[in-house]
Amino acid sequence: MDALLLSRIQFAANISFHILFPTITIALGWLLLWFRLRFNRTGDQAYMDAYFFWVKVFALSFAMGVVSGITMSFQFGTNWPGFMESVGNIAGPLLAYEVLTAFFLEAVFLGIMLFGSRRVSARVHTLATFLVAFGTTMSAFWILVLNSWMHTPQGFEIRDGVAYATDWLAIVFNPSMPYRLVHVLLASGLTVAFLVAGLSALRWLAGDRARGTFIALRTGLTLGAILIPLQILAGDMHGLNTLEHQPQKVAAMEANWETGPRVPLVLFAIPDEEARENRYEIGIPGGASLILKHDIDGVVPGLNDFVAEDGTVLHPPVTPLFFAFRIMVGVGFAMLFIAWAGSWMIWRRGDINRPLAYVLVPMALSGWVATLAGWYTTEIGRQPWLVSGVLKTSDAVAALPPSSVGITLAAYLLVYAALILAYLSVIIALALKAAKTPHEAPPGIDDPGVEPDPAMALAAGRETDG
Repeated sequence: MDALLLSRIQFAANISFHILFPTITIALGWLLLWFRLRFNRTGDQAYMDAYFFWVKVFALSFAMGVVSGITMSFQFGTNWPGFMESVGNIAGPLLAYEVLTAFFLEAVFLGIMLFGSRRVSARVHTLATFLVAFGTTMSAFWILVLNSWMHTPQGFEIRDGVAYATDWLAIVFNPSMPYRLVHVLLASGLTVAFLVAGLSALRWLAGDRARGTFIALRTGLTLGAILIPLQILAGDMHGLNTLEHQPQKVAAMEANWETGPRVPLVLFAIPDEEARENRYEIGIPGGASLILKHDIDGVVPGLNDFVAEDGTVLHPPVTPLFFAFRIMVGVGFAMLFIAWAGSWMIWRRGDINRPLAYVLVPMALSGWVATLAGWYTTEIGRQPWLVSGVLKTSDAVAALPPSSVGITLAAYLLVYAALILAYLSVIIALALKAAKTPHEAPPGIDDPGVEPDPAMALAAGRETDG
């Protein structure tokens, strides 16, 4: 392998590890706010039990995301200096906006959110939870602005090979940004929905029948049942936007070689990029035209349109996009079936059964699988460009010895494997521990020198009287 391929694999490994944790914290912050608001309104301690458990998962995920994000950013200088040299006038400010408007907000109020429930009023603690949730969303906004601009760049001019901003509104609100932002935020919501449902099911299997566990389980399944149809709609709109601006990516996702009408929806195939055809193809006639053009006679672009006269291939690699996209879609439909089945069971029976619980436990990581598959589809689909039409990936890589990149890549992979195992072990241990001691002490009670939150005191009094 040359330095370019190794550097691409190394950055992919870094961002694959990093993206797992913001995908959790973005939506989990809002779910914590929901639990806090419900407690404020009802005084039901079960909502705070759910809050206390999931805020630990949030804190752990936030820490992992911060550390892995710092490591990833170093690679702009070590492996990809051409990126900042060419488009740093645009990428630099966008990354700075993320730090100034999001990271500082999270850093300031995270401590109050994690440790202040005994020391501040209910309003202040609720406000801190809101600001942390808002900060995680703002962080996602700025990162996705930059990522979307790399796919559909506008609002700039090139002078001496360097990009200069001419219209910041056009840069921020580039053609793919709204679709990509909504798609990622919904993906985060689904990731958290199934993580919450899966860990709650694990607690249920361990014998935990506390009301806080049931509330978290019901919330996760309900959230998943609501969001997955919205994600299907958002995905369709995002696909139409991609077809308009990056038709070669869509052609690779569908493994469609020839432009024409009534293009089949390929359910399974093994793309042969040398022969430029599909082997063992199973498809639905006209399905791709119907989905992509909303017309069975719609003309869908083919990959053979993206080959230069000299034979140079101008489209992304087909096989990884074809399979990654189908993994994402397949996991999405599994989410749809399980979330609806679980919600229906809770509505009819008021509880779940053991078969569903056993299914929900491994589905706790389904959001990660779908997110990574979707991310690979998006990023590999941009190749051979780093910034579409502006900067090729091969022009941005550092001239490093392949052996140096290979050694650091191996080190990254070993460390990340250990960290992900440690993370999963900790959250499973937290769930099993909580199953044994499901009720946590209400904050502000018996805390010398601190006036208790009246709503918390009322809830605690009700439990004591009972």
